[in-house]
Amino acid sequence: MDAIWLESGLSNNTLAAYRVDLERFGDWLDRDAQTLLEAQRSQLLSYLADRVADGAKPRSTARLLSSLRRFYRYWLREGKISLDPTADVASPMLGRGLPKSLSEQDVERLLAAPDTNTLLGLRDRAMLETLYATGLRVTELVLLGVTQIDLNAGVVRVTGKGQRERLVPLGEEALTWIEEYLSIARPDLLKGRACDSVFVTARGKAMTRQAFWHLIKRHATRGAIDIALSPHTLRHAFATHLLNHGADLRAVQMLLGHSDLSTTQIYTHVARERLRTLHERHHPRG
Repeated sequence: MDAIWLESGLSNNTLAAYRVDLERFGDWLDRDAQTLLEAQRSQLLSYLADRVADGAKPRSTARLLSSLRRFYRYWLREGKISLDPTADVASPMLGRGLPKSLSEQDVERLLAAPDTNTLLGLRDRAMLETLYATGLRVTELVLLGVTQIDLNAGVVRVTGKGQRERLVPLGEEALTWIEEYLSIARPDLLKGRACDSVFVTARGKAMTRQAFWHLIKRHATRGAIDIALSPHTLRHAFATHLLNHGADLRAVQMLLGHSDLSTTQIYTHVARERLRTLHERHHPRG
């Protein structure tokens, strides 16, 4: 874990996922009294087959195989093993599914769901407004520190994947809710306790990804939103709605913190649809 963190600057969440993958394969090998470094290609294929039989999806299998490849390539370089059991093992074919998003009306209902007359409701409204205004990853949102928000400039400084920093505008609406939360709700929630995080719980501690995900699902129910939400739903809505209103794909890439434009290009279906609509509306033979 230390080696791949140093080599790739992976996030704690990614490292934790890799660790779980390796531990599970190690446990599976233990039934044959073997260790990870003694694994054979045939055993790896059997393990993958067992996972698929248990209902593992192609994307999950691909992630698992990626974890194991990193592990065995590292030890091959270190001279601890002579053969890489993942060599010539093909990754499952992955379809490029379109990200689930929300309509602008759905977003409005979600943002309006928290009861802002309460301290926690004010906090939740500020969090949801921030998420939609900036397109942050949920982890980036809950790890946001007070010093990362510049209220005067109206921007937030985010440290994303690979420890890359980016500045993202907040917009007037999100800025208004953040200021109200910081001045009214946060001091009362902290009750004099110290915490560097912007968004805190009723116990005065930093919000967690799991806690935030529970509250967003609760507000989605209150807002009568039928679409199945994922942790990235508001992030996808942020990107989709920007493109719908004429934003450039390169600008969206920078705001999302994607290191490669190819990652952002999953949203080009939105841009194509917008161009088709504009053509039909404005071309004399549309």
